[in-house]
Amino acid sequence: MGVPKVLENLRGRIGSIDFADSPVVGILTFEAAAAMARLVSLHRSLAEGQFLHLRQSMRSQGVAYLTSKDQSFLLRLACAESLAELDKAATSVARLCPKCRDPILRRFDRFYDDVKAGALRLGRVAEVDRLGLGSTEKDVEKRLKNMEKWVAAASKLYEEMEELGGLEAAELRVEQQKRHSGPIPKQQQQPGVSTVQSEVVSAQRHKVRRLKEESLWSKRVDKIVELMVRAVITVFARICFVFGPYVLGFPPAPPERHYSRFPLLPGGLDLFTKRSSGPIHRPSAAKEVPIVSNSAPIVMRKDTSQKWFDEMRNLLQAGPSTVGGSGLALRYANIIELAEKLGKSMSEDGEEAAAADREELYEMLPSGMRTAVRAKLRECWRREGGTRDATMAEGWREAVGRILAWLSPVARDTLRWQEEHYMEQRFYTRPRALLLQTLHFADQEKTEAAIVEVLVGLSCAHWYQEQAQVE
Repeated sequence: MGVPKVLENLRGRIGSIDFADSPVVGILTFEAAAAMARLVSLHRSLAEGQFLHLRQSMRSQGVAYLTSKDQSFLLRLACAESLAELDKAATSVARLCPKCRDPILRRFDRFYDDVKAGALRLGRVAEVDRLGLGSTEKDVEKRLKNMEKWVAAASKLYEEMEELGGLEAAELRVEQQKRHSGPIPKQQQQPGVSTVQSEVVSAQRHKVRRLKEESLWSKRVDKIVELMVRAVITVFARICFVFGPYVLGFPPAPPERHYSRFPLLPGGLDLFTKRSSGPIHRPSAAKEVPIVSNSAPIVMRKDTSQKWFDEMRNLLQAGPSTVGGSGLALRYANIIELAEKLGKSMSEDGEEAAAADREELYEMLPSGMRTAVRAKLRECWRREGGTRDATMAEGWREAVGRILAWLSPVARDTLRWQEEHYMEQRFYTRPRALLLQTLHFADQEKTEAAIVEVLVGLSCAHWYQEQAQVE
């Protein structure tokens, strides 16, 4: 019996399994919803408009000066972070798989390894057609909408369960007080209070039960896992399409002649390769490998593939000379944001608000930066201390504005990245900021020098403004 016949029989047996008694997702709802949110966010971030926005960010003055002008390196960072996010989602999916009845879904972890080793290109994995390839663009979008709906329902359920937990805790405290405080005299009793509280708790429990029925909580694991497995394959293939032409060693995407049955990007690969948007080396297209259905070796050996993915993962480890490597990215981003606020308050909110901002900013500075600011200010006073020209304040403000024009966007993206990765944002489905857009990989010496220049400029602008008011 040939291999295709064996696979056909296997699909037939699997298709005949009754999954009516498959377990429900239950308490794993929130982990499943978080994985769905990550997959939807990744999918949206790889759209044409988002990719072009990323390219603009890579060429911005702040990223180019603080991180790197090497577009190929920045694209590798973006690719590495996208793969890392996909791996996190795939790991969450794999934790759900042992609960599935479908044998294909239960071995998702091995299937995912095969996909990363190049199985999408050669069609070596028997389940590829069923679990991802062959989808139309309409099918993919429909799955995304479904996942967004499940994520929203899980988020609402989480909020209501927290509310119920608080109400039940309050009810329990009241009951404990009753047991330990002895009988309450009739004249001190407040009839109806206990009844009202019980009714509120009962109504909240009913709301939670209804939301459980409408959310992933009551859905069959096999159905939900298959939906997420399809999304994992789709997102991985999109990453191949977007970054494959620029990142050496990347597992090849499906051949161009199969784009029509695998429309992961409108217009196919040409969407990205035909535009000239920067000095990026585009390697020549690899020789097309025919699709086959047997079990011959795949494009990359698994050990070779794993080594490449490990190297990509290591790219995300910021070096010791970077802001992220020193653990100061969030602190510096907050300093920059407050400095920008101080610059506005000097001219808009008056002296009292500006003084409060200056005090807060000073407390945030590391000791080394305080020393650098004082030294720079002494140098300025020696050079300009006798000058009382009122226009000097405006000149310093303009100088600060020029620096903040490219420094502030990087700081804002740093704060945005931190906010999007907090636990409270695990149901976030919109495209997220990437580390290359933040201070994570920024050169620490350059970043600190820029911040010092901003702080010195603000101090000088404030001093000259005060002198002008005195005169």
